[in-house]
Amino acid sequence: MHGPEKISEWLVVIGLAVSALVSSPVIGGAVEIEGVTFADTFRAGPLPMPLQGVGLAKFLRTIKVYVGALYLAPGTNPERVLDDVPKRLELSYFRAIQAGDFGQAAMKVLADNVSPATITRLKPRIEQLHRLYQDVKPGDRYGLTYLPGVGTELAFNGERKGIVEGADFAAAYFAIWLGPDPINEALKEGLMHRREGG
Repeated sequence: MHGPEKISEWLVVIGLAVSALVSSPVIGGAVEIEGVTFADTFRAGPLPMPLQGVGLAKFLRTIKVYVGALYLAPGTNPERVLDDVPKRLELSYFRAIQAGDFGQAAMKVLADNVSPATITRLKPRIEQLHRLYQDVKPGDRYGLTYLPGVGTELAFNGERKGIVEGADFAAAYFAIWLGPDPINEALKEGLMHRREGG
């Protein structure tokens, strides 16, 4: 269970204008992986989310596709990352990827992590998010930020593309990277590993 002070902090965030999600800058120092830098902390309104971990996703074990960073609200057990808790996943790409490829890959991995009934129920919202994707080139970044009571925001290079409502949607969609059968196990392990600083 979450303490009353944590719940009250989330309620403050929920009460903010949704635009605060993207407009709030990252703060703190920086962590580098594969030449890509991620901030130590992401701030969604007044709520700071420290960096939990970083990881690298490879294709066929040799081709670097992207690196990612996971941010969680203070005190959040990473094993509860798919619960109704604030979280952010930021991905920086090494290769060009077409917009349509994101949705295709997502559907395949969703099927490995959630039930067919859940996918059917969430399909309109999944399609809503997939319509927001656009082509990426090396150096581009996508960010997925979930806040309880607000929803899951997709941002591209810091620009908000849209928000999809529902804790159930967030639990399913973040499972693509953090579920029991993720898109890349090594990436998940890196994201879930608690960083001890610097």
